[in-house]
Amino acid sequence: MRIAVASDHAGFPLKQAVVEHLRASGHEVLDLGTDSETPVDYPYYCAACARAVVRGEADFGVVVGGSGQGEQLAANKVHGARAALCHDEYTARFARRHNDANLLSLGARILAPELALAILDVFLATGFEGGRHIPRIEQIAAIEAEEAAHPSNAPAAG
Repeated sequence: MRIAVASDHAGFPLKQAVVEHLRASGHEVLDLGTDSETPVDYPYYCAACARAVVRGEADFGVVVGGSGQGEQLAANKVHGARAALCHDEYTARFARRHNDANLLSLGARILAPELALAILDVFLATGFEGGRHIPRIEQIAAIEAEEAAHPSNAPAAG
């Protein structure tokens, strides 16, 4: 599989462990930065990762930050991204099974590296169940398209 990865400075050490783990597992890795623990703002990196997945440049994406929360939010602003913040193997499994998540968000200040890698493995190994979940994914996509199509839904400037 091709996996895109990105992080901010707080997530950088865990991102490096994720990259090494993925490569050792035989995956192709698209590392979109950041490249150090020098402070950076995460939205740019997370959007780049989500865009790589949505464009088909990667099969899945992984975004890593201090909590993973902001990273998930930024990735989910990309049309077609379904990023899931997972803190355990259960949430990773069901993010894939029921929500067809295409990006995994991890919190480096919350998860031990060993647990983060176990969550990653479950996320990548779990397929989408389809069936009763398909209409829900379609409804989410319809909301996303509706919001993107109507400038009146945008927040007011100021």
